[in-house]
Amino acid sequence: MIILGIDPGLNVTGYGIMEALPDHLRLITAGDIRPPRTEPMAQRLGVIHRTLSQLIVRYHPDTVVLEKIFTHYRHVTTATLMAHARGVACLVTQEHGLPLAEYPPTQVKKSLTGNGSASKEQVARMVGQWLSRAPACRNGTVWKRGGGGRERAWSADATDAMALAIVHAHIEAQRRNLPAGLH
Repeated sequence: MIILGIDPGLNVTGYGIMEALPDHLRLITAGDIRPPRTEPMAQRLGVIHRTLSQLIVRYHPDTVVLEKIFTHYRHVTTATLMAHARGVACLVTQEHGLPLAEYPPTQVKKSLTGNGSASKEQVARMVGQWLSRAPACRNGTVWKRGGGGRERAWSADATDAMALAIVHAHIEAQRRNLPAGLH
């Protein structure tokens, strides 16, 4: 099963695409969509839409996983901006006829780290371990080897998207192992 995890945001939308194999997870690609901040909102949302659509056409995921909207009374504006990008991700998913799974951030953190209020650094460390990369983690950023032995980083947004895909892969594996009638 190929899973596209999306961490939606108007400024940065992270994505992670991985294949859930019987005995491990294989990362296909991960990165960010960064619409120009100087563009009007409609154009920024269009960049997110086009890029997600291109990723779906190129990698043929079987399912899409999104972070559920959460809000804190101090960050209502942030949640509202995220909701615009999340709506675009939902639209692209529907346009391509893909199933959509959604998980709250606390469930993702608890599933990966055992702590529903884990830090970005803890989530990043666990993403690296699940993907057998044993990365160094700095300020919530997972580092990976680039060409020529140089390191480059996945952003915290890409790491969060990969975390969503990992959690979904494990939940689906557990669901498949349940006896008939208990799904």
